[in-house]
Amino acid sequence: MNLTHIVKNTIFSQALSDIKTDSRCCINTINAYSFCMAKKDKRFAAVLKSSDVLLPDGSSIVLASKLLGGKKIQKIAGWDIHQHLLTEANLKGQKVFYLGASESTLNLIKNRIAKEFSAIKVASYSPPYKTTFTKQDTDEMIAQVNAFSPDILFVGMTAPKQEKWGHEHKEVLNTSVICSIGAVFDFYAGTVNRAPKWMIHLGLEWLYRLVKEPKRMWRRYLIGNSQFIYYVFYEKLQLLLK
Repeated sequence: MNLTHIVKNTIFSQALSDIKTDSRCCINTINAYSFCMAKKDKRFAAVLKSSDVLLPDGSSIVLASKLLGGKKIQKIAGWDIHQHLLTEANLKGQKVFYLGASESTLNLIKNRIAKEFSAIKVASYSPPYKTTFTKQDTDEMIAQVNAFSPDILFVGMTAPKQEKWGHEHKEVLNTSVICSIGAVFDFYAGTVNRAPKWMIHLGLEWLYRLVKEPKRMWRRYLIGNSQFIYYVFYEKLQLLLK
């Protein structure tokens, strides 16, 4: 997976309002962590590159875009696309489905949407917590989504599982938008606190998550971010030597 190609040709660099959701659309995000995973996982790389919309979810991707692609873009996090799509859905009185997380988290999401976006109809399903789904698991997930026939499907099963699942089954899912947003389920439910706005604006959301969950996040941010920096400077050197 070539980062220079991604930032020059694939990364979404427009306003959220420019995303067209009236036809089938698969929306994913990319950050330093998911890029490093994709370097080792060819299938995940192919899924990200085939996204209809690939959002720059991280200050690291914004910096890489400037250094490797000469493009100044804005960070668009999973939280941002989630709020944008909910606002649009509320204006249109649409249906939204949440696939992933626990029943308790999904109930908290529903309760919050009822207060903030009362025109939206919401349904959800909590799939089994497994590394790999069986055919029976997948058939049930598809059946739950299609029975509700949502306008928007949010998938929250962590990367790369959520992106791969959405890509693999997009043709049989009765929805216009498939949006993989991972941790946003917990952020919106309030079970995990998101970083303060000042830290987000300074590009330090990763540091907040590291301090809050060091045992779970240290490998992702300390090792993953170091690997990402290496990839950026390696590709920058290649560009300079051409």
